[in-house]
Amino acid sequence: MTIDPATTALVLIEYQNEFTTDGGVLHGAVAQVMTESKMLANTVELVGSLRKKGVTIMHVPITFSAGYNELGRHPYGILKGVVDGKAFIKDSWGAAICDSLQPQQGDIVIEGKRGLDTFASTNLDFILRSKGIKTVIIGGFLTNCCVESTMRTAYEHGFDVITLSDCTAATSPEEHANALKYDFPMFSTPMTSRDVIGKFA
Repeated sequence: MTIDPATTALVLIEYQNEFTTDGGVLHGAVAQVMTESKMLANTVELVGSLRKKGVTIMHVPITFSAGYNELGRHPYGILKGVVDGKAFIKDSWGAAICDSLQPQQGDIVIEGKRGLDTFASTNLDFILRSKGIKTVIIGGFLTNCCVESTMRTAYEHGFDVITLSDCTAATSPEEHANALKYDFPMFSTPMTSRDVIGKFA
C-alpha cells in the first residue's frame, strides 16, 4: 500500500492551547495520554514529513464567541464542559493553535467548527472534494470524541480514512485505548505516524 500525496490530506483537529499546553483549560484532562503516546512530538514530526511530500495539511480549530451564542441555551455533555470552563473563546490564547504546529504557507485552516464532527459545521467536505482528496489522515483531540466523530463521517462520505493511534489523546488512558481497539478499526485503518510516513513513495 502506497499513499499518493497529491490526493491525501492530513486533518489536525483542535491542536489548540486549551488541550496542548500547560495553562489550557483542558490540558490537565489530556496530559497523561499525551505524555504516554508522545502525541504532540509525533504530530510535529509527521506534519514536517508530509508537508515536504506535498500532502495537504489542514488545521481544524474549534472556536466560539465570548457568550457561546453559537450553542443552545442549555448545552450538555462535552460542550457543557467547554462552556463551564470558558474554553475555546475566539481570539483568546487558549483557542490559538499551539506554537509547535502553527499553520505554514500552503496549509489550510478550516473555519467554523462549533461541534464534535468536523464535517458538520464547516466546509471541510467541499474543500476535500474540490482538491481531489481521496485519503484523509486524522489526528487530534479527543480520540473518542471529535476525532472519532470526524472519522465516522469521512468513512460515510467515501474517503479512505486513516486514524493516527499515536497522534490522538483522550481524557483517560482507558477511553483512548477503547476507541483505538474497538471503534477505529470499524471506520478507518488505524496506523502510527511512523507507519504512515513509510507509506509514501
